[in-house]
Amino acid sequence: MEGRSDLLRHLEAVLFIADEPVPTADLAVLFELPSNRIEELVLSLRDDYEQSRRGIVLRSVAGGWRLATHPDSAPYLERFVGEQRHGRLSQAALETLAIVAYRQPVSRGQLAEIRGVSSDGVLRTLIARGVVIEVGRDPGPGQAILYGTSQVFLERLGLNDLSELPELADFMPDSKAVERMESGLGPGL
Repeated sequence: MEGRSDLLRHLEAVLFIADEPVPTADLAVLFELPSNRIEELVLSLRDDYEQSRRGIVLRSVAGGWRLATHPDSAPYLERFVGEQRHGRLSQAALETLAIVAYRQPVSRGQLAEIRGVSSDGVLRTLIARGVVIEVGRDPGPGQAILYGTSQVFLERLGLNDLSELPELADFMPDSKAVERMESGLGPGL
């Protein structure tokens, strides 16, 4: 049987090459160890990264473990990668993604109804980026394709599941602000 430091080294190597989060159960099968032992090793590795203040962290996301860059390094990484190569999402794409995330499963027609404009182009972009996927078909007339968020969406937001999304009420103005906006006075008057 290998020693603890060897297991940690091998675990780190597996997590380094994994292109998606690796569940504890999968690591247990790979290393032929009980899940609780793997969990102990993963947490130890995570703590070691944090205590040594490294540029990477080990995070629990989307039901598994994944190595990621430390948030403090973001300004340097952005400069290194360059914003041109990974264009940001447009306001329309963010709106559409929020609707899909909170209302899923949702059809193109429902997206257009909620946004007030067609979202076809934006939806294609979100699908191409892998954050939105087809999740089924509406049983009603026409059997419209239904869309939802993907594992990539969870990974990018650092969430384990959709229940970790913030409540919509946190982003809603109070009733007096809504009245002011509706009367044309603006939010701050």
